[in-house]
Amino acid sequence: MNKLKGMQSGRHRVKSRVVTVCIVLTIFIVYQFCPKLDIVPVKYLHHVKQGTDNNESYFVLQEVHRHGVGKYYKHHQTLEISETVAAQANLLFQMQEAQLMKESHDGETLWSTNPRYRTTDPFSYKFKISQDSKAVPRMKNRDPTYLEFLASDVGRQVIPEWIDEFIRVPNITDKDSVIGLALMSSNAYVGVPHTGDWRNVTQPWDHKETDGFGWDGEGLRGHIFYNRKDDIVVISIKGTSAQGIPGAGDDETTTNDKLNDNLLFSCCCARVSYLWNTVCDCYIKSNTCDESCLEKEIRQKDRYYQAVIDIYADVIVRYPTATVWMTGHSLGGALAALVGRTFGLPVVTFEAPGELLAAKRLHLPFPPGLPQYQDTVWNFGHSADPIFLGTCNGASSSCSIAGYAMETSCHSGQVCVYDVVKDKGWHVNMFNHRIHTVIDQILVVYNETAECVVPEPCVDCYNWDFWPDRNHKKITTTEVSTTTAEHSTSVCIGRNWLGICTAWATVPDTEISSETAIPSATKADIRMNTLTRHS
Repeated sequence: MNKLKGMQSGRHRVKSRVVTVCIVLTIFIVYQFCPKLDIVPVKYLHHVKQGTDNNESYFVLQEVHRHGVGKYYKHHQTLEISETVAAQANLLFQMQEAQLMKESHDGETLWSTNPRYRTTDPFSYKFKISQDSKAVPRMKNRDPTYLEFLASDVGRQVIPEWIDEFIRVPNITDKDSVIGLALMSSNAYVGVPHTGDWRNVTQPWDHKETDGFGWDGEGLRGHIFYNRKDDIVVISIKGTSAQGIPGAGDDETTTNDKLNDNLLFSCCCARVSYLWNTVCDCYIKSNTCDESCLEKEIRQKDRYYQAVIDIYADVIVRYPTATVWMTGHSLGGALAALVGRTFGLPVVTFEAPGELLAAKRLHLPFPPGLPQYQDTVWNFGHSADPIFLGTCNGASSSCSIAGYAMETSCHSGQVCVYDVVKDKGWHVNMFNHRIHTVIDQILVVYNETAECVVPEPCVDCYNWDFWPDRNHKKITTTEVSTTTAEHSTSVCIGRNWLGICTAWATVPDTEISSETAIPSATKADIRMNTLTRHS
């Protein structure tokens, strides 16, 4: 009996050792190989740690893009931010900041005044942004040329293939991360030295015609930030310049900013009244607009939307393995949202006008069946900004006086609104639109970030009639009038009690051919009358 118990005890010890060895091997394999696979174990959302104290990840400005529009739309350059370029840019920033502080009476600055984020070297600033991981439905083929085809008349008949991909997204519940993205949006307004080793993305051109204020003052700018440790790129798009609508640090691109604002965010080419000059020729008559004309205008190669697409296309070539995020303030935020919608990118915007109408006119792809609360476009704003709310319109509004037709209020994605009117007693004012007001007086002051929710049902330009083609009704009218002039037939319209016709009328043959135009008894009279006349 003792011998049997000893044998069983020995077997138990062997099994325990085998199990222990298996557990150790499993832990070793998981530790060695799972980090390399970058597997995300949950379907929708979990927090990703942002590095350790000895190897902390952060974003640094890597390059600046400037893209021409209008007659300069083929011009596209990038400037790599070396230590020399950063030193020049930071010196320029300090000079501009000193001048602005001297002239400004309301505390307007080019950067945050909060001691925690204050800097004199914005081009060398390190941005810390925490991340989440999320399953994002995106089109399987996201090549820019393929998406351009899908937007064409033929391509709209194609049903694209969608897939779920686990990607890293910004942690929009983390206060410091939201402030970091807002500072990136602010960074896009900081002036860039015209000197430096600008690289031509497009073919070379004559610099004598385009130096300085020339085409650069007529274009769009994007700042590219890179997190080398986590392989993430953030593209920050410059918003509307300061003249007219406050919020930026320069006035160099005001003309084209206003043109694209009015094209993207008005009901029809900024046709507010007969006193306004429209930005396109799609207006037909009172509250009537040519929809196909509008769609073509927004997609023109010399407009801002195409310029941002070109910047994104160059970035994914230079960073082929990186995850790409988009951000921006005001017009820059709306453009970032449109590009993010086009390619299925995470987007965080600040005080952006409603861009849903523009997204529909561009026929941008929306994931089929995706609940809006799972969307990865987050629009941050507050209740005292009339541009974000879509209330900066009407003849007496500040936007209209400045020449801006900001008539849209509907956002795609989710909205994250700080209710400063209720919490702080603010009044709705266009000066509350400024990015530095948002950073220093809202994002920094609130203890938590605003909750991002699905916006209320919304319809833009409900009182407008949009025709698919301005010539559509004219073509129909011409065909009817031609037919009427060539063929007609007499029809009996009255009989006495014996059934004899006592009243006749002339009716076009087009109406006779309709099964619902004339009763069957009347059709028999028509045939009899026709035979009598021919005999």
